[in-house]
Amino acid sequence: MLEVRHLNASYGQAQVLFKVSFDVPLGSMVLIQGLNGAGKSTLLKSIMGLMSNVTGSIHWQGHALDKLAPHARSQIGLGYVPEDRRLFAALTVRQNLEIALPSRKQTSTSLSTQLQLQDVLTLFPSLGAMLDRPASQMSGGEQQMLALGRTLMTQASMLLLDEPCEGIAPVLVQSIAQALEKLKKQGFTLLIAEQNQILSAMADQVLHIASGHLTVHQQAQR
Repeated sequence: MLEVRHLNASYGQAQVLFKVSFDVPLGSMVLIQGLNGAGKSTLLKSIMGLMSNVTGSIHWQGHALDKLAPHARSQIGLGYVPEDRRLFAALTVRQNLEIALPSRKQTSTSLSTQLQLQDVLTLFPSLGAMLDRPASQMSGGEQQMLALGRTLMTQASMLLLDEPCEGIAPVLVQSIAQALEKLKKQGFTLLIAEQNQILSAMADQVLHIASGHLTVHQQAQR
């Protein structure tokens, strides 16, 4: 389980998050919904250790994350896909995926087997036809699939996704949503920031954030 308690985060003198507390049970999908500027991205960055001015506590499967660098958080199973995806534009699809595979199995992952290239291609079949294509020549939706696949190749067991369906063609949004639902069924834990409510129907819990405060905790309607 991911446990966040009394989390505060600031950019310089400007505080963005205020005493944010919530849990993400193992194998669940939790959405953080809010408008632009509400604090969604800052929350994900804080959990991944990408914010320098953070107080409060964060635990993942018994590990205290507060003093761990981002790469150390990745090694214990956290995977982060930012809104801008941060792919290696000059590298091919295959290279982007294979470069993320650890040199040795991360024994701390809760998943029993290590994901390989074929697992990602099974999840995103369209990537199989473009393995030799540079990432710079992909559409936004294709790049999002690649970013998700690359994060899975790090052997992450929890995914933190920032607006995975924003600005993407509807047919690819559907493919990404289906892939996320499959990952959840396979035992992955998902924390997703979104403002468009596309994924609400498949979520276990929806948290609403406004001006850095969690305002509503509700179970998703099934």
